Amino acid sequence: MKLGVRAQIFAATWLSYAGFYVTRKVFNVVKHPIKEALTLDDAGVANLWTTFLVAYALGQFFSAWLSRRMSNRTQVLLGMSTSVACSLATGALLPLGHDALPLLFVVLAVHGVAQATGWPCNIGLMARWTEKKERGRVMAVWATCYQLGAVFAKAFAAFFFGWLGLAWSFYAAAGALAVITVVFAVCVKEKPEDAGLPPYPDDDPSDADDADDDVAPAVDAGGGEPPRTARAGREQMLLVVAMGVIYFAFKFCRYALDDWSALILGEHFHIATDVAGYLSTAFDWIGFVGVLAAGWASDKIFGGSRLNTIAVLTVGCVVVTSLMYGLGLSSPYAFVIFLGLVGFMVMGPDSLFSGAGAMDSGSREQAARAAGIINGCGAIGPIVQERLIGQLKGDYGDDVVFLVMVVMTVLAAIGVGAFWLTLRRLKIRL
Repeated sequence: MKLGVRAQIFAATWLSYAGFYVTRKVFNVVKHPIKEALTLDDAGVANLWTTFLVAYALGQFFSAWLSRRMSNRTQVLLGMSTSVACSLATGALLPLGHDALPLLFVVLAVHGVAQATGWPCNIGLMARWTEKKERGRVMAVWATCYQLGAVFAKAFAAFFFGWLGLAWSFYAAAGALAVITVVFAVCVKEKPEDAGLPPYPDDDPSDADDADDDVAPAVDAGGGEPPRTARAGREQMLLVVAMGVIYFAFKFCRYALDDWSALILGEHFHIATDVAGYLSTAFDWIGFVGVLAAGWASDKIFGGSRLNTIAVLTVGCVVVTSLMYGLGLSSPYAFVIFLGLVGFMVMGPDSLFSGAGAMDSGSREQAARAAGIINGCGAIGPIVQERLIGQLKGDYGDDVVFLVMVVMTVLAAIGVGAFWLTLRRLKIRL
């Protein structure tokens, strides 16, 4: 019975976060038509979406704080319901043209806060229903919600744009998430006890409900000495914030390609908006494989070490972004191939930092808070890239997008290396 209930929880939370993507990714697919409808340039449309991203980043920290006062399930339901309303409002406002801009800024700000509930609170739910020894593999499968969710969201938006036009791409997204919200409300329980089942045993016998007494589950760093435990107060917070700072670079790269690839395909190679939207899903399809590979490798090859897996993939990120900078704009075929390869290398570390890594950094009760802080720090990356790339793309052309990607992956590699050496010196293994 426990396996059946757990499968139900996994499926419903998976659908929940995939559904959040349906209402989030539509904007990026139809960015070109939005530019035309609102008479904006690249920098103008970047400013509009930056409003969402700023609200999303701030909302992560708010959700982390709220997780100690409100259940994860309740937060997710509120977030999904609000996202439905905001998507409907966006669809209604866009046909009004430039005059709708002030209201659109407000709607996107509210939408960003609503979307911010999705990741940390679903991670908090999953932490209640998993054990540490299985999290790499389980969360690798579960985290495909944001690859497959993005693939579906982009194709869904492109289809409805091509069929019914700009507004209906937002209306349809709202309808899809509304259905998922009902499924989530019916199927999800906060923890096993709510379903009449015994709780999972603590990952570490020293874990406790009181945040001041929790310990981060550090394990043997490879030497003969026992591992050093990080207190849940200052030391654990520093661990989580350091992960978030490094995650910034990965999320910058992920969103740089996710937000601009459809537009670059359409403008640089003169491809129709709906076709460009379909082609841009290569980033998510191959990224999906990267997430599965990273989760399996962290459990089976690296013995539960998320950071060792991240280090290997980070080196791969530097290589493939360099190749994309040199060759990616030579043809649409090369662009799509390198887009997929970058997706593979970026999505693995992305999922490990924000998923299993966030869970492993503290007890189950702290998972939503850790995920909110890590994802909140990382969410600054999309804000920076949206404005930076929007400006640089308009001033210097498409090449600069990929040059910036190379710089960010090199910085990520430096950060991961420094973090790995620091934890090794402290005999903490993540």
